[in-house]
Amino acid sequence: MMADDTEHQNRTNGAEASPETAQASVQTAGADAEALAAAIAERDEFKDRLLRTLAEMENLRRRTEREVTDARTYAVTNFARDMLNAADNIRRALESVPAEARASADGAFKGLIEGIELTERDLAKTLERHGVKVVEPQGQRFDPNRHQAMFEVPNAEVPNGTVVQVVQTGYVIGDRTLRPALVGVSKGGPKPEAGKDKPADAA
Repeated sequence: MMADDTEHQNRTNGAEASPETAQASVQTAGADAEALAAAIAERDEFKDRLLRTLAEMENLRRRTEREVTDARTYAVTNFARDMLNAADNIRRALESVPAEARASADGAFKGLIEGIELTERDLAKTLERHGVKVVEPQGQRFDPNRHQAMFEVPNAEVPNGTVVQVVQTGYVIGDRTLRPALVGVSKGGPKPEAGKDKPADAA
């Protein structure tokens, strides 16, 4: 009989403690859920910051590589532009000698002409080695980015806007114009074909 009373008492005490225990469990679970949500939010924030930082670093790397490449390619731009005057003067010196005199030249005069021609070739090779190339627009469509029109030449036989005469040689360095070619452009001919809109010497 006494054992039954003790068991009944234990059941009664358990029943009385159950709501408080349940409430504490619910509160603990709620706190754990809030902590987990906060941890997840913090993780996502750090992940987003990391991804943004990585993207910025990649952009910076690419931009730096591009700047380094440009610096290497265009570092000699001013010097090369100054050297074009020397190239022009050498060409003028050769053109000042009549073709007949050049063909019949001998002795010291012939050596002088050959020396000037050799100097011109060496200068051209040196410029090309540093990325400077000649623009050869003869017969090509006029490109305002590479050519400078000095005059128009009436010519009904070639498409309108075609370079028919080169007054001064043009040069490019990399994909930039170092000096535009001075040209004469045709006028009065047929319109250029649609497939030839892009000049052949454009980069």
